[in-house]
Amino acid sequence: MPDLQVATRRVAEVVVVEPKGFINAHTVAEFEGVLNALVEAGDVRIVISGAHLSYVASAGFGAIMGLIEEARAGGGDIRVAALTGTVAHIFRVLGFDRLCRTFETEGEAVLSFGGH
Repeated sequence: MPDLQVATRRVAEVVVVEPKGFINAHTVAEFEGVLNALVEAGDVRIVISGAHLSYVASAGFGAIMGLIEEARAGGGDIRVAALTGTVAHIFRVLGFDRLCRTFETEGEAVLSFGGH
């Protein structure tokens, strides 16, 4: 099994990105590529579900922050949901919870975009 699998699915006008496994120096390009392709295609309402993430290195958070301003400029946002354990702890320690809206559940994150 690869270190990272990234699935996407649409919920109304929001795209849910579901990484599974580890986002680190070896896998961040795949993760970033998925996010980049979405933003470039105009899909700027993105929820990243952390429910199946085992680990995220700072490079993974950097990939999110690298595209969040572009998504916001396009009228959307990148929001994070369902972070667990170590991943949630790293997210808070690095201060990303102050830069990126986070939600307990994927459903709450999707609904936060309102009207969709």
